[in-house]
Amino acid sequence: MSVVKEYFGRLSDGTEISLYTIRTDRLSASVTDLGAVLVRLETPDRDGNSKDIVLGYDDVEHYLDNPCCFGATVGPNANRIGGASFVIDGEEFHLPVNERNNNLHSDKLFYKRFFDTEIGENSVTFTLSLPDGDAGFPGNRKFSVKYSLTNEDLRIDYEACSDKKTVINLTNHSYFNLAGEDSGSMLDQVLKLNCSCSTKVDAALIPTGEIVPVAGTALDFTQAKPIGRDIDSDEEQMQFGGGYDHNFVIDGYTGDGSLLVAGEVCDPGSGRVMEVLTDVPGIQFYTSNGMTAEGGKGGRTYGSRSAYALETQFFPDNVHHDNFAKAVFGPGRDYKSTTIYRFPACK
Repeated sequence: MSVVKEYFGRLSDGTEISLYTIRTDRLSASVTDLGAVLVRLETPDRDGNSKDIVLGYDDVEHYLDNPCCFGATVGPNANRIGGASFVIDGEEFHLPVNERNNNLHSDKLFYKRFFDTEIGENSVTFTLSLPDGDAGFPGNRKFSVKYSLTNEDLRIDYEACSDKKTVINLTNHSYFNLAGEDSGSMLDQVLKLNCSCSTKVDAALIPTGEIVPVAGTALDFTQAKPIGRDIDSDEEQMQFGGGYDHNFVIDGYTGDGSLLVAGEVCDPGSGRVMEVLTDVPGIQFYTSNGMTAEGGKGGRTYGSRSAYALETQFFPDNVHHDNFAKAVFGPGRDYKSTTIYRFPACK
């Protein structure tokens, strides 16, 4: 195992941006100190041929824009907050409005910051400090994102602390296509989610507060099925998302820090398999609906439904729903979570 550092680009203020590649006998992952972004992830198919399975860019300039959040570490809060505001202990905080009347992914600023870096034997740890009021969130905060690689696992450990109560809900927003990032449609890839329920959303994709069973709906992945089978369903929840853009409730979550298998996806063509394990209660499944992203790797344009995100998280808009586990942290309660993308033997 090894970590190799190389030049990746430079910011307008002269800051040098680096790319760190972690290699094992079987896997390779490249991450950058610009936003703690996952740039490449290479895994073998059933014949031993490795390909990069995450969408992204070849240069820093595109990552500074990155409207689709390719590979991004999203924070301080991932997903949506209704009304772009929240109240903690009677004090109201206002966030940038960047999607309808709501806030999405904290205005997408977190993953465009420069992170300090520490290299381990088979890991890279990125750290970032943000001042009170940055992007509207309270608290002087410190964040840590550690990528570790083994022959089967890409593990991401998140930690954060704040001197005031604040919202902290981190995730990774990589877009996966197990056939390869250059392979186009992923609709024949097969997904199983260990999630019997989802959080119902309104037309703006803000949770209503209802936790509803998925049985008998297009959102039912409790038995493995091709992603494309029900993606164009005329069910209201699917029409709201224009496909899948929904938070699923992970079965068995207790909040005790136990890692649960949230789901598994398989590409029949290559045989690649990916499991997602996490210790948080939800996972957002997003099928890049309507995406058109230019300037991708090799100059490619990534089209709609060419990849999917599986974002582990506390439920979206949890600050407004008493029945959702709260992603409010601060003095006496530090944030800590783990996500593992596991690549077992191909099928």
